[in-house]
Amino acid sequence: MTAPSAVIFLMGPTASGKTALATELYQHLPSELISVDSALVYRGMDIGTAKPTPAELALTPHHLIDIRDPAEHYSAADFRTDALRLIAEIQHRGNIPILVGGTMLYFKALLDGISPLPEADAAVRAQLEAEAAVKGWAALHAELSDIDPVSAARIHPNDPQRINRALEVYRITGRSLTALTADKGEPFAFPVHQFAIAPQDRAVLHQRIALRFEQMLAAGFEQEVRSLKQRADLHPDLPSMRCVGYRQMWQYLAGECSYSDMTERGIAATRQLAKRQLTWLRGWQQLSWLESDAPLSENLQAILSSLS
Repeated sequence: MTAPSAVIFLMGPTASGKTALATELYQHLPSELISVDSALVYRGMDIGTAKPTPAELALTPHHLIDIRDPAEHYSAADFRTDALRLIAEIQHRGNIPILVGGTMLYFKALLDGISPLPEADAAVRAQLEAEAAVKGWAALHAELSDIDPVSAARIHPNDPQRINRALEVYRITGRSLTALTADKGEPFAFPVHQFAIAPQDRAVLHQRIALRFEQMLAAGFEQEVRSLKQRADLHPDLPSMRCVGYRQMWQYLAGECSYSDMTERGIAATRQLAKRQLTWLRGWQQLSWLESDAPLSENLQAILSSLS
């Protein structure tokens, strides 16, 4: 069996069967599950995220589900901090951490580290824009060249947004963007077994996505978003409300599209998400692939055998 210090990653596109396989794996290993999903962190967003039900969570508890209000932000850096702490705690209890989900940026941040960049500062940005209005962005690009020649060479002189951000970072921290992005924190220190599950046929995945979206609608997804929309502190630009499905349902409830358009857009957006997830995974190193349509027992045995 795998070493006590090992970590298991179970990745895959949306609707590929990750949760069912993770649940089965949990039953066969002394383990704990950590959700790697940027939507499941939000409370009150259950149907549209295909969140495990309370009964399912009682049988197979997941860390990092329902840890934020939809009005709050949760970043890849937040995830890395939380995941590293949980991995250490789980291993201390003698269990194997199983990280399961489809937010590939979170997996990458955990493995490779993440740059400690400061959050945007409206006052600093406004000051830079005021300076640009007087001197021009070319002058600010020249200033960036003195401070951070590497970033200046990468950023076009006619790209005010990136010039502003690079100078903003320097004025907030006193360090260049190049220096900060080189400092990604401690490397991931644990041996890791990485698996991805997906259908071999893209058409099968599309069918799964369409079916799941229709099941969400039948389960009351519209009412879930209607309740969220009634909150004064929620708006469509929040990360939570930009989640796939929620954005499209919000647009429908705001009168911006018809119900059938919302359904088509929601399914199409989910397909695009799955495409991006698969693109990440195809470039992933040291990854073992599993077939979604294979018997659950077969995929389970493939994982357990590789851990021996």
